[in-house]
Amino acid sequence: MKRKVLITCALLLSFSAVFAYFADLNGNWKGTLVAPDGNEYPLAYTFKIDGDKLTGTGNSPQGSVDLTDGKVKSDSLSFAIDVNGVKVINSGKYFAEGDSISLSIDYQGYIMHSTLKRAADK
Repeated sequence: MKRKVLITCALLLSFSAVFAYFADLNGNWKGTLVAPDGNEYPLAYTFKIDGDKLTGTGNSPQGSVDLTDGKVKSDSLSFAIDVNGVKVINSGKYFAEGDSISLSIDYQGYIMHSTLKRAADK
């Protein structure tokens, strides 16, 4: 009986640690995307983590758009945003040590990369 209780506690603590790890993703993140044509586009996201679900918004001077299909697993995250009717797939990896996110962005087959850094909360 003791063994079952210890195993259950260990599993709960493990899951709690994983969720706490990704709780650090909550908040505002900013970066810059350099497109293949050399133009630079500011990136700004507000992430909210609930279990393994990622929600939030992508913000630009034109307004904000909701994130869809958001997921977190281990140190990986993914989500989609709608850009003028085009579903843009974003996938990345969170680096707790540098408090940064390495992001790959798939826009109609063109893969671009950016690094997001934590921004001050609004």
